[in-house]
Amino acid sequence: MAGKIFYRERAEIGEGDQIPRFNLVAVAGVDLKIHVTHMRKAELEQIAEAVGAELVLLTVPERGHKVQVGD
Repeated sequence: MAGKIFYRERAEIGEGDQIPRFNLVAVAGVDLKIHVTHMRKAELEQIAEAVGAELVLLTVPERGHKVQVGD
């Protein structure tokens, strides 16, 4: 079984920003140490290919999903 690398898109990053826009969340089934949490998609793809892992994009709920207290 190939390993999996779980990642999600950062919420505070907009289109055209020149900073990494993905958060690395978890790694399963691969002996791998990663020293950063924010990465570019191309970097994630290169790492996954090198270690034979599958990339899994986690979905993030829409904004405004928190419940307001007192409403």
